[in-house]
Amino acid sequence: MYCYTDCLNRRQKATHMTLTELRYIVTLAQERHFGRAAERCHVAQPTLSVAIRKLEESLNLTVFERHRHGVLVTPAGEAVIAQAQIVLNEADTLTHLASQARDEFAEPLRLGAIFTLGPYLFPPLIRQLRANASPLKLYLEENYTHVLDQQLANGDLDAILVALPYEPPETRVTPLFEEPFRLLLAAQHPWAKRSSIVSAEVSESPMLMLGEGHCFRDQVLDTCSLGSQSGNLRAGSSLMTLRHMVANGLGSTFIPAIAEPYLVDDEVVARPLKPAPSRQIVLASRYRFPRKRALDALTQALQALQLPGAVRLP
Repeated sequence: MYCYTDCLNRRQKATHMTLTELRYIVTLAQERHFGRAAERCHVAQPTLSVAIRKLEESLNLTVFERHRHGVLVTPAGEAVIAQAQIVLNEADTLTHLASQARDEFAEPLRLGAIFTLGPYLFPPLIRQLRANASPLKLYLEENYTHVLDQQLANGDLDAILVALPYEPPETRVTPLFEEPFRLLLAAQHPWAKRSSIVSAEVSESPMLMLGEGHCFRDQVLDTCSLGSQSGNLRAGSSLMTLRHMVANGLGSTFIPAIAEPYLVDDEVVARPLKPAPSRQIVLASRYRFPRKRALDALTQALQALQLPGAVRLP
């Protein structure tokens, strides 16, 4: 009996692991580099390396394949990393549930938005929260849709603002508004004298677009007729960069209506299109996100916004 119990205790001790160790392996899997992972975890690189090696020994499994310039996750390690992420998400949920009874607004809500939305939606959103006298505070971030989606799934963000189509699993999606696109033109452009532009005519004008990876670029290509230009477009890194190129006479570009007040001045004008292409914006969060009151306060503030050209979705 003593031998069996002693062996069992040793086995349980050997497979014991902490949440800190799980965070180490998940972070290393994301960064694929010990130095960057250690920096994110706020520990020295040797500390991280030793902890991960001990975890691999306790599991009797090689999770990472070490290389001179970084690491790769082994096929067997992929399953371990995925399960570790689930455990960490559940632990975060437990922590939030424990503090929920005290104050859901004690910690800022981490909100992300796509690049073509954040700079133009965040300012009125903050003003709306102040007008509502809301205790909600926000950490704000901008990125590509696929990066925001991963951050939401990993628990690095609490909610994200993206454009449809967006239907990942285990995610609650709340429709917010639909906004049309505008055509941004140099003030000297012949079309600047018009009150609106026929969408089919756009292919006749040199067109500037955002670079690969921006969902707004994909939406424009899907909804706007660019003719032979679609395969040979000049690209810019941001809407503001495109605005400067338009002002310099290099062509025209599409912008979301919400961006018009921030981009139009005496150098450039924005004109509506007929028929008007558009996009739908939604708020996405994890189904089991525990801070419901904080999320509700954010949703109410977003739905109360009066945005240029935008139509609220039911």
